Amino acid sequence: MAGIYIHIPFCKQACSYCNFYFITSLKRKSEFIDAIIKEIEITKDYASSETINTIYIGGGTPSLLDRSDIELVLETIAKNHKTEIKEITIECNPDDLTTEKLSDLKNLQSFGLNRLSIGIQSFFDENLRFMNRAHNSNEAISSIQNAQNFGFDSLTIDLIYGTPGLTNENWLKNLNQAYELNIEHLSCYALTVEPKTKLHKLIKEQQAEKPSSDKASEQFDLLMQFADEKKFRHYEISNFAKEGKMAVHNTNYWRAEKYIGIGPAAHSFDGKSRKWNVSNINSYIDGIQNDKKIAEEETLSQEEMNNEYIMTSLRTMWGCDLDLLSKKNRTNALEALSYIDKSWYSRVNNKLILTNQGKHFADYIASELFAI
Repeated sequence: MAGIYIHIPFCKQACSYCNFYFITSLKRKSEFIDAIIKEIEITKDYASSETINTIYIGGGTPSLLDRSDIELVLETIAKNHKTEIKEITIECNPDDLTTEKLSDLKNLQSFGLNRLSIGIQSFFDENLRFMNRAHNSNEAISSIQNAQNFGFDSLTIDLIYGTPGLTNENWLKNLNQAYELNIEHLSCYALTVEPKTKLHKLIKEQQAEKPSSDKASEQFDLLMQFADEKKFRHYEISNFAKEGKMAVHNTNYWRAEKYIGIGPAAHSFDGKSRKWNVSNINSYIDGIQNDKKIAEEETLSQEEMNNEYIMTSLRTMWGCDLDLLSKKNRTNALEALSYIDKSWYSRVNNKLILTNQGKHFADYIASELFAI
């Protein structure tokens, strides 16, 4: 089985922290959709032996697309791939989820769309202003309620912690607000300052406060405690779900399933190699139109595949199965474990599973286990 990711780069405005590829102009939207359609057709042989069971339409802000655009994309996938769809997710911003937009999305359920990912980020206006989000707290709440009223019972929302000015009390209020709204899947991320973002520039110019890593750590602990009390499964470092509500598409990423990336900056993985598209809409469209190369590709060595497996699997509740690693990686990992704090992991049936304390150091632990 495999998944397809569609990257829609359009946004109304630039969020201060975002380092994903996006543009704030819709001038070439029509040409972009044509290019997306053509790329789906010309990449149909990539992972051709696999059945497509998930589609994720991300961005950017896919909810800026018209219903007809999304229909055409989904129809083209169905024509060019063998499909047994379990999940189709589309990312949405709260300010886009008008009655008209929700009606359009509801009509797309006949194509298999069954999950909305809403970029809430916070239920507090001061945090939303800091992040330069296009919506306010009232829209955050009403977008969820309106989606539920339209019959969308599979919703996930994004929340960001560690934001300057976000107290521990208000972070818990964010989490409880989500719980009271009957949200059954949460993706929660620590605010990070990425190079070339507006936030990085503002901090460098001392026009914005730098996030505190200690505060983010405290709020991550509060998040894990909240999840345990409210019966959410912490199935990946940043993701929490009630029973039966885990994201199928993203879980497949973390379990090294194959995926096809469509659109500028999208990545693909066929089990042995990875490719990534050019991160520029003009180069992407012109390349597709003129049959030029739009992607770079690399073949992964066994050690690279093992290291990638360590990195992704350690982030999950299933852990890293040492028996799946090559001999060199396994030997290196076992030796490295003797130097890692034993309170950071448990070892069950030769699987390494991080404890709550260890989840604070997931990237460090993974790097220690890599083959040298």
